[in-house]
Amino acid sequence: MQVLRVTKEFDFEMAHALHGYDGKCANIHGHTYYLSVTVIGKPGAKEGDPKLGMVVDFSVLKMIVKEQVVDQFDHALVLKDTDPLVAGIHGFSHVIKTSYQPTCENLLIDFVSRIEEKIKAPLRLYSVCLRETNTSYASWFADDNL
Repeated sequence: MQVLRVTKEFDFEMAHALHGYDGKCANIHGHTYYLSVTVIGKPGAKEGDPKLGMVVDFSVLKMIVKEQVVDQFDHALVLKDTDPLVAGIHGFSHVIKTSYQPTCENLLIDFVSRIEEKIKAPLRLYSVCLRETNTSYASWFADDNL
C-alpha cells in the first residue's frame, strides 16, 4: 500500500501586534492568514469500510483544524500577555493573550501543537504552513522535529 500525503487548506482573518518590534508590525494590524495542513498515511483498504481508499476523510481534517485553530483565532486580536496594549484593550470581545510573541513562526508552533494532539495514529501530521501574506509564510515539517 502506498503512503500518501493529504492536504486541507483554510483561511481566516486575525489581527496582532508585535510588542518591542522595531518596525510597523509593532502596531495593531491584521492579515488574511492561509493555513495548509498536510497529514500522511495509507489509504484504507478494508472492503466495506465507508472510508475505503481514503487516508483521512477531508471532513474529519476540517473539523480538527476548525475546532483547534480557525474557530478560535478567526477575527481575533492576538497579543503577548505582557504587551502594554493588553491593559488598554476595552470593548473587544475576542482578544487572545498568549505567552509568546504572536509572530507567524510562533503562531505556527502553537497551531501545530493544537492540531497534532488531535491527529490519531496511524495518521500522522506531516507539515503545516501558515501564510501571513502572499509572499511571507512559515512552514513546519514533522521530519525536521524528530
